[in-house]
This record gives sequence, C-alpha cells and structure tokens, in this order.
Amino acid sequence: IKAIYALVFLAATALAVAAPASAGDPQIDTAKEQGVVGERIDGYLGIVDGGADPALIRRVQDINNKRRAAYDDLARQTGTTPEQVARVTGEKLVSGAERGQFVMDDSGKWKKN
Repeated sequence: IKAIYALVFLAATALAVAAPASAGDPQIDTAKEQGVVGERIDGYLGIVDGGADPALIRRVQDINNKRRAAYDDLARQTGTTPEQVARVTGEKLVSGAERGQFVMDDSGKWKKN
C-alpha cells in the first residue's frame, strides 16, 4: 500500500514539476501547433520533423535538460528512479496533449492526437 501511495504522489507531482518547463513558451507552443514538436511518452519533448530550426532544437534541448533535473530531484524525494518519474510525467503529458498535436507512444512513432 505504501508503494501505491508513492506512485499516486509521484504521478501528481511529476506533472507539476515538468509541465512548467515548457508551459507558456511561445516558441514551443507554436511548434506544437505546427506539428514540429511533440510530447514523448518518456517525459521529454521531441522534434517531430528532422528539419526543425536549430534555435528550436536548442530550446527543446534546454527544456529537456530542465525536465531531467526536475525528474532527478523528484526521484530523490520519492525514492524512485528518474526514469519512473519521467515515464509517469510523459504518460500525463501525452494524454493531455491538445487535439491535433503530435505525441510519441511506446511504439516510438509520432501520432497525431
């Protein structure tokens, strides 16, 4: 039962930690709307189309680095692994993606939501 509570806490906290790393970023929001950037099931942003602008690629990398640091911190606090935190967050971000945006699931392929 203690493990279940930890997972519930992890799920609630992981999204609160990672989502602000890109929320409200006009460059990322526009790229998501255009289908250039999407949320991945592993908790990170990804470039949907390999022909993205280098500045956008750097921005995605910066956000992913911030997410990774947040996942590391939360994993230490909850006694889990960064991968578990990232996965739980990724599941929430993918399921919450707006209609028409791209998401990557376990298959490793981009799909329009």
